[in-house]
This record gives sequence, structure tokens and C-alpha cells, in this order.
Amino acid sequence: MEQNAATPLSPRKPQARVDLWIVVAVTLATFLIGSTLEFQESLTSRLARLEKWQLDELPLSLTVLAGGLAWYAVRRRREVEQQLALRVQAEARIADLLVHNRELARQLISLQETERLAIARELHDELGQNCAAIRVETAFMRNTAPGDRDAMLAAVTRTDAAASDLYRLLSNLLRRLRPANLDTLGLVAAIEELCDAWMQRTGTRCTVDAVEPAEPFGNDIDIAIYRVVQEALTNAARHAAATHVRVTLTVDDEHGIAFGVHDDGRGMDLAVAPRGLGLLGAVERIAAVDGTLSLSSEPGAGFRLDARIPWRATGRPPSRSDGERRVAGIAS
Repeated sequence: MEQNAATPLSPRKPQARVDLWIVVAVTLATFLIGSTLEFQESLTSRLARLEKWQLDELPLSLTVLAGGLAWYAVRRRREVEQQLALRVQAEARIADLLVHNRELARQLISLQETERLAIARELHDELGQNCAAIRVETAFMRNTAPGDRDAMLAAVTRTDAAASDLYRLLSNLLRRLRPANLDTLGLVAAIEELCDAWMQRTGTRCTVDAVEPAEPFGNDIDIAIYRVVQEALTNAARHAAATHVRVTLTVDDEHGIAFGVHDDGRGMDLAVAPRGLGLLGAVERIAAVDGTLSLSSEPGAGFRLDARIPWRATGRPPSRSDGERRVAGIAS
């Protein structure tokens, strides 16, 4: 993207200094001319006794000084107005660029999810069928093996185990690329399955307290929430040393969609701790759906990730039934 040359936004101090010196010079010239030619003598006869001090020239000089200062003030006002106009234009340009960048981020995330879905389908159609074919062939070999039946059965058993491992690996890969429950059962079920699998891997208790929406929020929002929760759980497993992680999801008419991931781990000082690409990606995901994400933590006080997404991002008004059905799942 081409960028226009930056326009200076601060007033030019040298020009202001020149204008001020012009005012001073004109005032002094007026005083000197008045002192030399004595223009005011006929009008200031009452000040004749002060003639030796030339004080009778002060009224004209002060008048010129007042006019010069007024001219100086007008010049400065015009400069300030110009700078304010430039600043407004710059802020509008920045706002446009921010909207554009967020749109690019939204398109990038959408493209990534589309590619993941295509890969998931291809893996399912190709590798999944191949794994099933291997298992069918090994079953046939086991039942009809001639000759050294024990050796053949052992080889068949190993082949069957390898095929089972491959199928298990494929299933895990498919879940990472595109959680099946997200499309079939919905967002809450997908989050519960994610937390249950995470708990089995880490041994840390995970609680899900979520509201089942009356209708899906939309693919972009569902994916954003799921991926952010996934990243938060990954960070908790790597860094938190927590004993309990709680995932919440609520909806209401006023605030829209709110969700969070809170743990009771060691926490951190956010002022000095660097943010990894995962958290930066989470911020971008939520910003891409017009939401906001906040992080809060203190050493020894756990870690909190909270996000809000307005209803306008869903493309539908809130329904009264959105908050009626509450699903409280505890993985233990």
C-alpha cells in the first residue's frame, strides 16, 4: 500500500519568531519616527513638560504595538486552524487505515479457516479411506494367511496397529484443523469437547459455564471464540501451572457476547511479560469481528482473558431465548 508523504503537524516556530520580531521592529520604528518628527506635539500640548523624556510618543507607539499584537494573534490563529484541519485529516486517514487493516485481518482469518476446512475434507476423503482399506486388507490376511501362520499373523497385527495409529493421528489432525462439533453440535459443545480433551492431556480441572445461543452466532464469530479459547488453554498448560481453569460464555441484549478464560495459576506481570504471537493473534481475531479483548494478571493471582463481541457483529438482533438455556459442564 502506498503511503502519502507525511505532512508536518506542528506549527513552524521560526515563522512565529519572525512575525514577533516584525511586530517589535515596527513598534520601535514608530517610536523612533515619532520621537524624531514629533507628530504628536500638536495633539499632546498637555504633555509638553514631559518632552525631554519623549513620553508623548508613547500613545502612538502603544497603539501600533496593540495593532501588531492583534495581527500576530490572527496569524497564529490561522496557523492553529490549519494545523487542526491537518490533524483531523490525519486522524481520519488513520481511522480509514485501521478499518482497512481490520478488514484485511478478517479476510486473512476467513481464508485460513477456508483452507483448513478444505484440507480437513481432503484428509478425510483420501487418508481416511486409505486407513479403512488397510484395516480391511489386514483383516482378510489374518483370516486367510497360508504357510507360517504365526509370523503372518504377527505382521498383520503390526500392520493393523500402524493403521490404527495413523487413523488416530488423522482424527486428531482433523479436530485441530476443524472441530467437527463446531459444525454439527454448535459452539458450546465444541468448547466442552476442547476442554475435556485439554483436561485429559494436562490433568488440570476445567470447568465450562456457557449459555447455549438460540441460533449460531455465525461462522466467523464461532471460529474466533473457539480459537481464542483454544489459545488461552494452550497458554495455561504451558505457563500457568494452574489447578483449575474456568471457561465462561454469556449473552445479553446490552453487552452482546461475552466470554472469558480464567485460571488460578502463577500469573504474570503484564507490564514486563512479552506477548507471544498466540495472544496477538487472539487480539486480532476478536478485533476482526468488531470485538475487544482484555488481559489481566498479577504474579500469584492467576490469569484472566475476557472478550466482548457486540450483537451487530452477528448480523441478527438478540433473542430472548439466547439467555434462557444455560449449559454448565464440569470436566472432572
